[in-house]
Amino acid sequence: MALPHSTTYSEQDYLALDQASDIKYEYAAGEVFAMSGATRIHNLIVSNVHLSLGNQLLERPCEIYMADMRVQVRATGSYRYPDICIVCDPPEFADTQPESLLNPTVLIEVISDSSAVTDRIQKLDEYRRIPSLQEYLLISQDRPRIERYQRQDDLNWLYTDLQGLDQQLDLPSLSGVLRLSDVYRRIEFES
Repeated sequence: MALPHSTTYSEQDYLALDQASDIKYEYAAGEVFAMSGATRIHNLIVSNVHLSLGNQLLERPCEIYMADMRVQVRATGSYRYPDICIVCDPPEFADTQPESLLNPTVLIEVISDSSAVTDRIQKLDEYRRIPSLQEYLLISQDRPRIERYQRQDDLNWLYTDLQGLDQQLDLPSLSGVLRLSDVYRRIEFES
C-alpha cells in the first residue's frame, strides 16, 4: 500500500500499511518508520536473551515474544516492535491487525549506534506510560552492558547500569535473573 504524500500519517493509514506490508513499521507522533534488518550480533543477543528468560519462564504464566509482537502505547498513540516483549498477566490486545499487545510486563531493546537515541529517549518516554510495564532493558551490542529502568511507582523509575560479563541482573517482575555471560554468549569484544 502506498502512503499519501505528506509528512504525517493517520493511525489508520499506518495500520493499513503495517498489515499489508512484508516489512514491519513503527509509528510515533504521526511518523512511520521502517524497521531495518538486524546484524548478526543483534540477532545473537536477542536469541540468547530469549533462550535464557524463556527457560526461566517455562513454569510461569508469562509469554515471551521476539521482535514480531507489536506493542501499542495507548497514552501516546505509538506502535512499537520491541526486540523482546514479555507479558505475565493475561495478555490484552488492541483490535488491530496484526494484533497489538497492550499490557507488557518487560520490554527489551538491543541498542546500536543508530538506535540508541530513539531507544534511550523517545521509547523510554513512551514505554514508561504503559501502566503494566515494570522493567525496560537496554542491551548494548558493542560491549557487555545492560541498562534497566525499573518502575518504583507511577512517577519514579530506578536506573541500574551493569557492565561486565561477570555481572547479573535480577528481574523482580519475572522472578528471574539475566547473566551478562549468557546474554553475550558467542560474542567477542575488541579490547
